[in-house]
Amino acid sequence: MVIAHDRTEIITATETHSAPVITTRARRRTAQLSIAMVGTRGVPAAYGGFETAVEEVGKRLVERGHRVRVYTRGSESREKSYLGMEVVHLPAVAQKQLETLSHTGLSTLHALAHRRPDAAFVFNAANSPFLPMLRARGIPTALHMDGLEWRRSKWGARGKAYYRGAELFGVRTADALIADAPGIAAYYAHQFRVPTELLRYGAPIINDVPTDGIEGLGLRPNGYHLVVARFEPENHVLEIVEGYQRSSARMPLVVVGSAPYSAGYTESIRNAAGDDPRIIFLGGVFDQDLLDALYAHAYTYVHGHSVGGTNPSLLRAMGARTAVIGYDVQFNREVLDDQAWFFVDSTDLVTHFSTLENEPEAVDRLAAGNQRRAEVAFRWDDVADGYEDLAQRLAAGESMHKLGRRAKRTAEEWDFS
Repeated sequence: MVIAHDRTEIITATETHSAPVITTRARRRTAQLSIAMVGTRGVPAAYGGFETAVEEVGKRLVERGHRVRVYTRGSESREKSYLGMEVVHLPAVAQKQLETLSHTGLSTLHALAHRRPDAAFVFNAANSPFLPMLRARGIPTALHMDGLEWRRSKWGARGKAYYRGAELFGVRTADALIADAPGIAAYYAHQFRVPTELLRYGAPIINDVPTDGIEGLGLRPNGYHLVVARFEPENHVLEIVEGYQRSSARMPLVVVGSAPYSAGYTESIRNAAGDDPRIIFLGGVFDQDLLDALYAHAYTYVHGHSVGGTNPSLLRAMGARTAVIGYDVQFNREVLDDQAWFFVDSTDLVTHFSTLENEPEAVDRLAAGNQRRAEVAFRWDDVADGYEDLAQRLAAGESMHKLGRRAKRTAEEWDFS
């Protein structure tokens, strides 16, 4: 059943694993709002998907006349304004388990002590314990649930338990829940029987990128395979390197990324590569122009992420008109609209690496299709429309809190395939 509203469309699936998913369809302008962005590393964006979303959405909200405050940590820039957004720099404890929570705690205290925003977007389900404080101050709050963080191997038993508990607490205390992919929305519908706001990420459309950067690394345009990922088991970097090392590929494999908390896994990847001269480790690359060039001039992009929703790295490859070899999980299939080659283990990758270099027409066809999908389905202007619409509804008093406050997790496990 589809119920049309003047601002949103509520899509209610009939299957038992689904609940309403709210997607923005049209934008109705109202008074200027004051909006806080909490729980990320902030701006300028130099790290991940959250930060990119905050920057891309925040600057568009400013252009539409809203006041946007972004809480930031660890930025080399100490400017108090960026692209029209107010930037509040606060410290954080430099320790894996405490960095995000310590910074969000200080950000919450700052929000409580200063002029009350009309709405707050809190990113990361782990930050849900701070929602009651914001709501008690009269700040309507939407919680961006991100991916299934508790499934990441970097967390021990206590960390996984915390994230699972934080999910439930967020469901019970938020005024709205944000899902960045239909699979994430379906997960919360199945586990907690609650609706979510489907707000994706946007894809940068990357064309006409100079080749100087990659040539400086000894690479040729359309002449290498690319991996960009944190070195974590659920990103399958080890399997990618193993599969490539066993393949007959002639083009080099360029690996971008590192693992600040996982030296053992990094060592396993290095050991799998051995002394294979075809495998090039670049470490972390933070020069955005060079990253764009690496994506745009790759023959294929190999995407091993498995526990997130809509992944910004995958969108970047699609926007750069690059064909994808993706890990076979529902999130990746949905984003790619099944237009990719998929793998579940290193054996699949041996086949892909060994054969695709001989199929340039097929690679080019999927690359072009990826960019077309990025241009249509993942537009930052549309994403900003969604955040603006949600902020307006929150400021007007709309809330799912009465529905979510007594939610319980179902005993039936979610199908992650």
